[in-house]
Amino acid sequence: MATANTVSALRAGANEAHVTINGIGERAGNTSLEEVVMVLNSLYKHKTKIDLKGLYTTSRLVSRLSGIPVAPNKAIVGGNAFTHEAGIHVHGLLANTATYEPITPELVGRERRIVLGKHAGKSSVVLALKELGIAASEKQIDDIVARMKELGDKGKRVTDADLQTIAETVLGIYQEAKVKLEELTVVAGNTVMPTASIRLKVNGDHVVEAGVGTGPVDAAINALKKAVSGVADIHLDEYHVDAITGGTDALVEVWVKLSKGGKTITARGARTDIIMASVEAVLEGINRLIQQENKSH
Repeated sequence: MATANTVSALRAGANEAHVTINGIGERAGNTSLEEVVMVLNSLYKHKTKIDLKGLYTTSRLVSRLSGIPVAPNKAIVGGNAFTHEAGIHVHGLLANTATYEPITPELVGRERRIVLGKHAGKSSVVLALKELGIAASEKQIDDIVARMKELGDKGKRVTDADLQTIAETVLGIYQEAKVKLEELTVVAGNTVMPTASIRLKVNGDHVVEAGVGTGPVDAAINALKKAVSGVADIHLDEYHVDAITGGTDALVEVWVKLSKGGKTITARGARTDIIMASVEAVLEGINRLIQQENKSH
């Protein structure tokens, strides 16, 4: 309603609009800058002096600095805004992107994401494989879809790394990891700052780094990011934890979304140790991002 009122006022002759990034403000917030700008740009063909490609990165920056997360279903900048899973949606996108996207994600500095799960169809898998630079025959694609749906039926989120692993298995492709974990030590307690030291093998060379954090997981991930900074300047965009089994020895599944140079990827790790599950997930994502980058060169 705030967006509609603001746009109506501007069209009626108002000279200024009070807007904020992500709609942040007191009480229920303010009108979202990104929504007003894109309505003016797309519906009324009115060009502003706003850098449209900077809308998403600015939104992420404000969210990080303010500590206020952006709702996944938020228009323009929300995580689900340009995300598609159902096969019929992806089939429509392949025919005409305007079917489900009134604006292109690139216009606002984003990229389209195809989420794979039990609702995803063959069109989704074909498009996702194309983005990963993987070519497969019709029979191989059918096999990949069947294996992917098995994961989805078990209630698991199918990550980009899962799809790539499944595809490589079906196609008989072996990809050696560029970054391998050799040793990880984490120290934490009520009187010490959580600290982690890590030793990796990166492109055949041994790399040792240390990091601190607000907790043992944060310290371990910070040490890992420092250790791979020479080959992969990655950003951890999202981090989720689920306990798959009960008890203090529960199997924990960690799901992460990483980005590097405009490319994003999702990966998972599952261990009874949340620290190792987290490092495993991030390492898997890093290796997949490096592989994608090498394919594009």
